[in-house]
Amino acid sequence: MQKKLEKKGIKAYIFVTCLVDTFFPEVGVSMVRVLDRLGVETEFLEEQTCCGQPAFNSGYQDDARVVAERFLNIFEKAINDGSGKEIYIVCPSGSCTSMIKVFYKELFHNSPSLLELVKRVSAQTFEFTDFLVNVLNIRDVGAEYGGIVTYHDSCHMLRELGVNDAPRELIRSVKGVEFKEMEMHDACCGFGGTFSVKFPEVSVSMLDEKINSIVKSGADTVISADMGCLMNIGGALSRRNIPIKVVHIADLLANKGKKA
Repeated sequence: MQKKLEKKGIKAYIFVTCLVDTFFPEVGVSMVRVLDRLGVETEFLEEQTCCGQPAFNSGYQDDARVVAERFLNIFEKAINDGSGKEIYIVCPSGSCTSMIKVFYKELFHNSPSLLELVKRVSAQTFEFTDFLVNVLNIRDVGAEYGGIVTYHDSCHMLRELGVNDAPRELIRSVKGVEFKEMEMHDACCGFGGTFSVKFPEVSVSMLDEKINSIVKSGADTVISADMGCLMNIGGALSRRNIPIKVVHIADLLANKGKKA
């Protein structure tokens, strides 16, 4: 494992996302455990809520703006907390991170003052693996996992944020892991939030292709950085009685010497 950060005074405010907060709180806990292990101070703002992505993707732009502006105001206070430390907002989701860094500009394009606020907040906001590798310059976090794993690229993380190598570098640094790249690793799993509800036949067809790719890889565990994708993939694996685990990368990196 790489030593704790030589550079002191780094603080991460955790943005946990709706799915993690409501259904998968262990992912948020794992993210904090990894950051603590590396010597990064963490803080969680209890007043935080949604980033506005569900409303935005469903066409409810006015509703999305209300939620997004609240997010911006809360986290602007965080990045200006007066601590004198390097402040970042770290999120265990490429999807929600892309909403803040990419789509807030579209949401507030007619409001110059809010666009300035978007620039300030989004500049300090990072997806978890991107933060570890490209901000902290760390690949080995001291994790251990005995298994064959493959990785699913979530759409927003890959296509909007351009985060491709960081999660793979972290996975390959986990002691005991055998990494197998699946075919169609960058293909959508078919979830897409409301897309899977509005277009179920198309969604299921896409999911079938993804499941086949995972099985063909020979992996016993599929890793991703977005719980929406893992929820969709995990449900299909469970319904088909396919004994392959789905694990968020934060849980993998927090793991020490056993199956996640």
